[in-house]
Amino acid sequence: MITQAELKKKPLLEVTNLKQHFPIKGGILGRTVNHVKAVDDISFTIYEGETLSIVGESGCGKSTTGRAILRLDEPTSGSVLFEGQDLLAMSKSQMRDMRKHLQVIFQDPFASLNPRQSVSQILGEALAIQNIVPAGKRRERIIELLGYVGLRPDQIDRFPHEFSGGQRQRIGIARALAMQPKLIICDEAVSALDVSIQAQVLNLLKSLQRQFQLTYLFISHDLGVVRHISDRVMVMYLGKVVEIADKKSLFDNPQHPYTQALLSAIPVPDATKKQERIILRGDVPSPINPPTGCRFHTRCPHAVERCKTEAPALTSLHDTHQVACHLVQ
Repeated sequence: MITQAELKKKPLLEVTNLKQHFPIKGGILGRTVNHVKAVDDISFTIYEGETLSIVGESGCGKSTTGRAILRLDEPTSGSVLFEGQDLLAMSKSQMRDMRKHLQVIFQDPFASLNPRQSVSQILGEALAIQNIVPAGKRRERIIELLGYVGLRPDQIDRFPHEFSGGQRQRIGIARALAMQPKLIICDEAVSALDVSIQAQVLNLLKSLQRQFQLTYLFISHDLGVVRHISDRVMVMYLGKVVEIADKKSLFDNPQHPYTQALLSAIPVPDATKKQERIILRGDVPSPINPPTGCRFHTRCPHAVERCKTEAPALTSLHDTHQVACHLVQ
């Protein structure tokens, strides 16, 4: 386990005041009439060699954050520093060169692979675009990559439909590894897999992290998966960060009411233990017109008048735990 003292020395990615607002067009002229505030002014740091997980309900901005970092969607504003270089200030050609250090594993292993390309073509395309391996040695490199993810050399000329879901995701992992990246964003990378296969892929990711000194941004809605793979956890609600903590602190002593509600929904594998479930009232507000003040106040069982008017800042409780809540500051 990486200590906080070690992590502090090696920031790999620093996200500051990141916003991703999607315009809503309306009227005959198609003018912008409003915005979906998918990610609204968030800041966090990922340290070299760690796994930072992002959790939250569907629509909270988890995947949008990952896409904004990679500039798959151009962010509205903010800064994303990767080893001190601002990704958002780079030209397209500069960003293309930088992408070999920043890779992604998508949720659906079938949709993310070209069904008309063989494994050799899928992995070889990435090597050719970045010109990492000479043409004569690419097949040898592809076989090596397949070995890293538990696939056989004789599978190199097969097509995606000839593999199981777990094997297809292993191909996706091999494609990410091909670039020899420093940061991999795992966007719901195991949620489409059976539970038994999830465990195998998670263990593979952890093994590869140790072998190649990888850093992960792991996006998931499954708290059991997050607990298994994370070093730190960031909780998002309606485009905002509400809590960041090391895994032990967050699961043993959650501070934000939203985090407490999420954790209360984790099944307890012991029939003799009764767990008090925190039921949140109401629905998640629209990201088009989010509530004033604390965005969670409309569903929070502990909300006070101040929560309705004043947005809480993300404040450090101690070295490894930050929370945005008036009640605990």
